[in-house]
Amino acid sequence: MDADAKDGKDPKETERLRVGAAVRRRRRALDLTLASVAERSGLSVPFLSQIENDRARPSERSLERVADALETTTVRLIAASDAARTVAVVRADQDGPPAVPRARRLVRGRHQLEALEFSGEHDTEGEFQHRNDELMYIADGTVEVEAEGRAYRLGRGDTLFLSGGVRHRWRASGHETRIVVVTVAEHIETPPGPAG
Repeated sequence: MDADAKDGKDPKETERLRVGAAVRRRRRALDLTLASVAERSGLSVPFLSQIENDRARPSERSLERVADALETTTVRLIAASDAARTVAVVRADQDGPPAVPRARRLVRGRHQLEALEFSGEHDTEGEFQHRNDELMYIADGTVEVEAEGRAYRLGRGDTLFLSGGVRHRWRASGHETRIVVVTVAEHIETPPGPAG
Protein backbone atom coordinates (compact mmCIF):
# COMPACT_ATOMS: atom_id res chain seq x y z
CA MET A 1 0.00 0.00 0.00
CA ASP A 2 1.20 3.52 -0.79
CA ALA A 3 2.60 5.31 2.28
CA ASP A 4 0.50 8.40 1.54
CA ALA A 5 -2.68 6.33 1.23
CA LYS A 6 -1.86 4.70 4.58
CA ASP A 7 -1.48 8.10 6.22
CA GLY A 8 -4.79 9.21 4.75
CA LYS A 9 -3.13 11.72 2.39
CA ASP A 10 -4.31 12.14 -1.17
CA PRO A 11 -1.39 11.09 -3.46
CA LYS A 12 -2.30 13.99 -5.82
CA GLU A 13 -1.83 16.42 -2.92
CA THR A 14 1.57 14.89 -2.18
CA GLU A 15 2.54 15.25 -5.86
CA ARG A 16 1.41 18.87 -5.79
CA LEU A 17 3.62 19.44 -2.76
CA ARG A 18 6.65 18.43 -4.79
CA VAL A 19 6.18 20.16 -8.12
CA GLY A 20 8.78 22.76 -7.12
CA ALA A 21 11.67 21.30 -9.11
CA ALA A 22 9.47 20.94 -12.22
CA VAL A 23 8.27 24.56 -11.88
CA ARG A 24 11.84 25.82 -11.46
CA ARG A 25 13.13 23.77 -14.44
CA ARG A 26 10.31 25.02 -16.67
CA ARG A 27 10.80 28.65 -15.59
CA ARG A 28 14.53 28.46 -16.28
CA ALA A 29 13.96 26.72 -19.64
CA LEU A 30 11.80 29.70 -20.64
CA ASP A 31 14.47 32.08 -19.25
CA LEU A 32 11.94 33.74 -16.94
CA THR A 33 12.53 35.36 -13.55
CA LEU A 34 10.33 34.73 -10.54
CA ALA A 35 9.12 38.33 -10.90
CA SER A 36 7.97 37.76 -14.49
CA VAL A 37 6.15 34.54 -13.51
CA ALA A 38 4.56 36.44 -10.60
CA GLU A 39 3.38 39.13 -13.01
CA ARG A 40 1.98 36.57 -15.46
CA SER A 41 0.27 34.46 -12.79
CA GLY A 42 -0.90 37.13 -10.35
CA LEU A 43 0.87 35.27 -7.51
CA SER A 44 3.53 36.81 -5.28
CA VAL A 45 7.27 36.27 -5.74
CA PRO A 46 7.68 34.91 -2.16
CA PHE A 47 4.86 32.38 -2.72
CA LEU A 48 6.37 31.25 -6.04
CA SER A 49 9.75 30.89 -4.36
CA GLN A 50 8.14 28.75 -1.66
CA ILE A 51 6.51 26.57 -4.34
CA GLU A 52 9.84 26.10 -6.14
CA ASN A 53 11.50 25.12 -2.86
CA ASP A 54 8.63 22.77 -1.88
CA ARG A 55 7.81 24.87 1.17
CA ALA A 56 4.30 25.77 0.01
CA ARG A 57 1.49 23.60 -1.30
CA PRO A 58 -0.21 25.35 -4.19
CA SER A 59 -3.96 24.89 -4.53
CA GLU A 60 -5.25 23.44 -7.76
CA ARG A 61 -6.17 26.96 -8.94
CA SER A 62 -2.73 28.38 -8.03
CA LEU A 63 -1.01 25.52 -9.82
CA GLU A 64 -3.14 26.22 -12.91
CA ARG A 65 -2.08 29.88 -12.78
CA VAL A 66 1.59 28.87 -12.51
CA ALA A 67 1.22 26.40 -15.39
CA ASP A 68 -0.45 29.06 -17.59
CA ALA A 69 2.34 31.51 -16.78
CA LEU A 70 4.88 28.85 -17.77
CA GLU A 71 3.01 28.02 -21.00
CA THR A 72 2.29 24.43 -19.97
CA THR A 73 -0.38 22.45 -18.09
CA THR A 74 -0.74 21.21 -14.52
CA VAL A 75 -0.70 17.63 -15.83
CA ARG A 76 2.70 18.20 -17.46
CA LEU A 77 4.11 19.92 -14.38
CA ILE A 78 3.01 17.04 -12.16
CA ALA A 79 4.36 14.48 -14.65
CA ALA A 80 7.71 16.31 -14.71
CA SER A 81 7.85 16.67 -10.94
CA ASP A 82 10.12 14.80 -8.62
CA ALA A 83 7.02 13.46 -6.91
CA ALA A 84 8.44 10.25 -5.56
CA ARG A 85 12.06 11.31 -4.99
CA THR A 86 12.76 7.69 -5.68
CA VAL A 87 15.85 5.63 -5.04
CA ALA A 88 15.29 2.18 -6.54
CA VAL A 89 17.46 -0.82 -7.24
CA VAL A 90 16.62 -3.31 -9.97
CA ARG A 91 18.63 -6.47 -9.34
CA ALA A 92 20.13 -8.39 -12.25
CA ASP A 93 18.17 -11.55 -11.34
CA GLN A 94 14.92 -9.78 -10.40
CA ASP A 95 13.18 -10.87 -13.60
CA GLY A 96 14.06 -14.54 -13.13
CA PRO A 97 16.56 -16.50 -15.21
CA PRO A 98 17.87 -14.57 -18.21
CA ALA A 99 16.36 -15.43 -21.56
CA VAL A 100 18.23 -14.55 -24.73
CA PRO A 101 17.15 -12.41 -26.49
CA ARG A 102 15.38 -10.22 -23.97
CA ALA A 103 14.60 -6.64 -23.08
CA ARG A 104 14.72 -5.69 -19.40
CA ARG A 105 13.53 -2.45 -17.76
CA LEU A 106 16.29 -0.88 -15.67
CA VAL A 107 14.02 1.83 -14.27
CA ARG A 108 10.58 0.86 -12.98
CA GLY A 109 7.64 3.22 -12.75
CA ARG A 110 6.93 6.58 -14.36
CA HIS A 111 9.99 8.81 -14.16
CA GLN A 112 11.79 11.41 -16.25
CA LEU A 113 14.26 8.82 -17.54
CA GLU A 114 13.57 5.42 -19.03
CA ALA A 115 16.26 2.77 -19.38
CA LEU A 116 16.23 -0.64 -21.06
CA GLU A 117 18.83 -3.36 -21.41
CA PHE A 118 18.69 -5.49 -24.55
CA SER A 119 20.49 -8.84 -24.59
CA GLY A 120 21.02 -11.17 -27.53
CA GLU A 121 19.90 -10.74 -31.12
CA HIS A 122 17.48 -7.91 -31.85
CA ASP A 123 16.17 -6.29 -34.99
CA THR A 124 13.90 -3.30 -34.53
CA GLU A 125 12.53 -3.88 -38.06
CA GLY A 126 10.57 -0.63 -38.00
CA GLU A 127 11.93 2.88 -37.69
CA PHE A 128 11.76 4.90 -34.46
CA GLN A 129 11.44 8.63 -33.93
CA HIS A 130 11.30 9.60 -30.26
CA ARG A 131 10.18 12.98 -29.03
CA ASN A 132 13.12 13.32 -26.61
CA ASP A 133 16.83 12.52 -26.46
CA GLU A 134 18.22 8.99 -26.32
CA LEU A 135 21.60 7.48 -25.47
CA MET A 136 22.67 3.98 -26.53
CA TYR A 137 25.63 2.30 -24.78
CA ILE A 138 27.08 -0.95 -26.14
CA ALA A 139 28.15 -3.05 -23.14
CA ASP A 140 29.05 -6.12 -25.27
CA GLY A 141 28.90 -7.23 -28.89
CA THR A 142 28.22 -5.11 -31.94
CA VAL A 143 25.24 -3.12 -33.15
CA GLU A 144 24.39 -1.67 -36.55
CA VAL A 145 22.43 1.56 -36.38
CA GLU A 146 20.88 3.59 -39.18
CA ALA A 147 20.13 7.18 -38.17
CA GLU A 148 18.83 9.82 -40.57
CA GLY A 149 19.90 7.64 -43.51
CA ARG A 150 23.48 7.12 -42.29
CA ALA A 151 24.88 3.77 -41.11
CA TYR A 152 26.95 3.31 -37.93
CA ARG A 153 28.65 0.18 -36.62
CA LEU A 154 29.12 0.29 -32.86
CA GLY A 155 31.20 -2.03 -30.69
CA ARG A 156 31.83 -2.69 -27.03
CA GLY A 157 32.16 0.56 -25.05
CA ASP A 158 30.78 2.78 -27.82
CA THR A 159 27.92 5.20 -27.21
CA LEU A 160 25.49 6.83 -29.62
CA PHE A 161 23.51 9.95 -28.77
CA LEU A 162 20.33 10.72 -30.71
CA SER A 163 18.57 14.01 -30.17
CA GLY A 164 14.79 14.06 -30.08
CA GLY A 165 13.20 13.67 -33.51
CA VAL A 166 16.04 11.70 -35.13
CA ARG A 167 14.71 8.78 -37.22
CA HIS A 168 16.59 5.57 -36.50
CA ARG A 169 16.57 1.79 -36.42
CA TRP A 170 19.08 -0.74 -35.08
CA ARG A 171 20.04 -4.39 -35.29
CA ALA A 172 22.17 -6.52 -32.99
CA SER A 173 23.41 -9.95 -33.99
CA GLY A 174 25.04 -12.42 -31.65
CA HIS A 175 23.84 -13.84 -28.34
CA GLU A 176 26.61 -11.98 -26.44
CA THR A 177 25.28 -8.54 -27.40
CA ARG A 178 24.20 -6.31 -24.52
CA ILE A 179 22.93 -2.77 -25.08
CA VAL A 180 21.71 -0.18 -22.59
CA VAL A 181 19.33 2.47 -23.96
CA VAL A 182 18.50 5.51 -21.81
CA THR A 183 15.85 7.97 -22.96
CA VAL A 184 14.10 11.05 -21.65
CA ALA A 185 10.56 9.77 -21.07
CA GLU A 186 7.94 10.61 -23.71
CA HIS A 187 5.69 12.36 -21.17
CA ILE A 188 8.45 14.92 -20.45
CA GLU A 189 8.30 18.11 -22.48
CA THR A 190 11.83 19.37 -23.15
CA PRO A 191 12.48 22.86 -24.45
CA PRO A 192 13.68 23.15 -28.06
CA GLY A 193 17.40 23.53 -28.68
CA PRO A 194 19.09 26.73 -29.91
CA ALA A 195 18.05 25.96 -33.49
CA GLY A 196 14.39 26.03 -32.42
